[in-house]
Amino acid sequence: MSTQTLLPDTTASHALPVDRELSSRPSLAETWQQTTAMAWRSVKKMFRNPEQFFDVTLQPLLFTAMFTYIFGGAISGSVADYMPIIIPGILAQTAITTCMAMGTQLREDMDKGVFDRFRSLPIARIAPLAGPALADVIRYVIASTLTIMVGLAMGYRPGGGFFGTLAAWALTIFAAWSLAWIFTWLGTVMRTAQAVQGTAMLIMFPLTFLSNAFVPEDTLPGWLHAFVQVNPVSHVVTAVRDLMNDGSFTAEVGWALLGCTAVVAIFAPLAVRSYSKKI
Repeated sequence: MSTQTLLPDTTASHALPVDRELSSRPSLAETWQQTTAMAWRSVKKMFRNPEQFFDVTLQPLLFTAMFTYIFGGAISGSVADYMPIIIPGILAQTAITTCMAMGTQLREDMDKGVFDRFRSLPIARIAPLAGPALADVIRYVIASTLTIMVGLAMGYRPGGGFFGTLAAWALTIFAAWSLAWIFTWLGTVMRTAQAVQGTAMLIMFPLTFLSNAFVPEDTLPGWLHAFVQVNPVSHVVTAVRDLMNDGSFTAEVGWALLGCTAVVAIFAPLAVRSYSKKI
């Protein structure tokens, strides 16, 4: 009786079928769902660390009161005459400076290995970046709202009325969200959170303080006046003033919206590309 040894068939293909759902790119609806899930994660993280709200709650109170009472008499002759200049300027300046924290927090998460876990998930590459950016809108809303409320408590009465003030409030939040993509990109290319924070300050503080946020631009020397005119923050400040003081949707409002959209169109893809290379 002969014994036959059964050997495995090495010619047979044992390749597993590829999961089409994992290999395909997420749809637009799936990308939005994944982004909102990441946003909810960031929101919970914010409320578990209330110190993240210190800058958006204390800064509007301090800056609005301090700059108004210190510079009001020197620049406009009285605090009341200075408020139509400084309140819209502080509104834009406060919300814009709060977006600097976006890149620092992103870099900290990447250093802790949080984003390494996202690498194994079948999610859109932009979701881990767009989610925190969407959640950070809460901070911009708080900063903008508090600035307006402090101005009203100090006696400022916007000539643009409710709808002009609402439009200025919305424009400020959109400007902060769009500029946050610059710092998101910095968070993906810098090596440490401290480097991101230092670079962000070097970018935003000259742009905000060398603008028309605090003084009329026609009072500045010629070389500085030329810089203020091309400063993107000045366009946002002027647009906010036009909306709050006059209720007018001027060309400056259109330029501000166009500039903010261009920032997102440029730096959002750069951030996603840099993030994809990092992981």
